[in-house]
Amino acid sequence: MTSAPARGVGSRPRASWQRLDARYSPYLFIAPFFVLFGLTGLFPLAYTAYVSLFDWELGADSTPFVGLDNYAALLADDRFWNALLNTVSIFLLSTGPQLVAAVLLAALLNTALRGRTAWRMGVLLPYAASLVALTIIFADLFGPRYGLVNDVLEFLGLSRVDWQSSRWWSHVAIAAMVDWRWTGYNALIVLAAMQAIPQDVREAAVVDGAGRVRRFVSVTLPVLRPTLVFVVVTSTIGGLQIFTEPKLFAPAGSSGGGATGQYQTVVLYLYQSAFEGFDLGYASALAWVLFLVVVVVAGVNFLLTRRVPGTGER
Repeated sequence: MTSAPARGVGSRPRASWQRLDARYSPYLFIAPFFVLFGLTGLFPLAYTAYVSLFDWELGADSTPFVGLDNYAALLADDRFWNALLNTVSIFLLSTGPQLVAAVLLAALLNTALRGRTAWRMGVLLPYAASLVALTIIFADLFGPRYGLVNDVLEFLGLSRVDWQSSRWWSHVAIAAMVDWRWTGYNALIVLAAMQAIPQDVREAAVVDGAGRVRRFVSVTLPVLRPTLVFVVVTSTIGGLQIFTEPKLFAPAGSSGGGATGQYQTVVLYLYQSAFEGFDLGYASALAWVLFLVVVVVAGVNFLLTRRVPGTGER
């Protein structure tokens, strides 16, 4: 009678190593991302919160602990509320038209155009160009005396506009810069989602007798909901952190946002407080309040976008 062969001595440790490898090696593969994210994302965020609790002035001999005094001073600061109002105004003026134009442009690029590849590359050129160069060009276009936009208005029989000195018109001009840069980029994202819609869904709508507009409203837009959520959230984050456009809109590139702060945004005020006023504690409190505002507004936009009529989400 022969006995069953005994397992090798090294088979049990080898099996243990294989189980450990299957369980923990995926975490090792993704660990570099989390390490870098912790060093460049979480640590600066946490350290900014720490600095905001101190009267931390650059070059001072001491940094006394003040607790939440910086936040209390911030909430009582009229310049902060002015900057927040300007930021929200520019965000609303730019983001709404930008998203509508991006969806319509994507629908146009999704048709049988001649040279479709060239058109799709063309709409991305504003995003690929230097933001500083584009901002300087737009500042010249909206110049109060020799700007091309005012020349066109005058040619049409309208009065010239002092774009830099007026709160409303300066917001319109800055929103135009933002839309010029980001509409094509968002249009290509929406276009990619449109091209992923199954052809049988489109054909079923055609068989049911739906016209082109009806198919777009009842078929295309509901399928695009996840992409629109992504575009809305990213546009919200970028729109509330706007800096370069208002910074370079002034002829001298001032961080004051005009003579009376008529287009000074929160990030501009943060920059002015930290690198011109050298009050790092107050600037850190500004950064954290802006972070919370971005989170809240992005969350509201996310919930509203998920409840778009016709998407099946309630």
